[in-house]
Amino acid sequence: MNVRSSGARAELVEQLPPPPDEAVVIRTRGLTKRYGELRAVDGIDLEVGRGAVYGFLGANGSGKTTTVRMLLGLVLPTSGTAEVLGRPMPAGRAEVLPRVGALIEGPGAYPHLSGRANLALLDASGADRLPRRSRHPRITEVLAEVGLDPADRRPTRAYSLGMRQRLGLAAALVRRPDLLVLDEPTNGLDPQGIQEIRELLLRLNAAGTTIFLSSHLLAEIEQMCSHVGVLDRGRLVLQERLDVLLRPTGLVAVRTPDVQRATELLGSAVAGVEADRLLVRALDAAGLNAHLVAAGLRVAELGPHRRDLEQVVLEAGRLP
Repeated sequence: MNVRSSGARAELVEQLPPPPDEAVVIRTRGLTKRYGELRAVDGIDLEVGRGAVYGFLGANGSGKTTTVRMLLGLVLPTSGTAEVLGRPMPAGRAEVLPRVGALIEGPGAYPHLSGRANLALLDASGADRLPRRSRHPRITEVLAEVGLDPADRRPTRAYSLGMRQRLGLAAALVRRPDLLVLDEPTNGLDPQGIQEIRELLLRLNAAGTTIFLSSHLLAEIEQMCSHVGVLDRGRLVLQERLDVLLRPTGLVAVRTPDVQRATELLGSAVAGVEADRLLVRALDAAGLNAHLVAAGLRVAELGPHRRDLEQVVLEAGRLP
């Protein structure tokens, strides 16, 4: 009797689904979305670890927004699978979405209501709404975090594009999500506003929030992100840690007004020429400098060659 009971429990445990692997916050396998003959998203395998700031790059029409909408269960994939916070999507929406803050394809708001009223209405409409007594201070806090005046009673139809963008971000933050999914969150902001939002997102990430950030602003991605994925015509063509992509190439960059003479002197050691800069295969940068100077060449700058993110993407031929 006891043996049979233990066996039944063991069988039951084996039939239960495995616990979610939340070390991986987003995972897709062969995720595909077709519209007729068009493959908007073509078999992509994303992997976003807990605590990452993942920059999702691609030209307009590359499939970024469609991918994000599939991750949130707003669009059904044609084939493949997606997991968010360890649960399959869209089947796990009820468990997953209360833990996700999202800003997709621009913020939406009731134009006749203030920013505060919009956030209160948004929260009151959710099954996981905040307790009434904590709603007011929480909304005040997130409005201030994104740079909006919590006392501003103007209707949102009077907001600038940048203010509406800030309000959309506040809506994504109001429940302190485990995962932020943001589509062009700095759209419409001036340089100071972009910097403020960047610093806010980095603070949230340092406090434990994982961020999945879709953008076309390579400089912003380079300053914020720990990982990068690049989508090109629906295909994921690059996915790597940013520090790996931007590490030294092993070449020495030499800037000189005497490019032609330096090229002739160094011969096959020259790996490439870019305007007034040579990329040289050399193990000893100091020795290379001495060699050039001894030959009477003017050296304006010399050091390890590193590519920025724009170069990485363009050299790989990923974006038009």
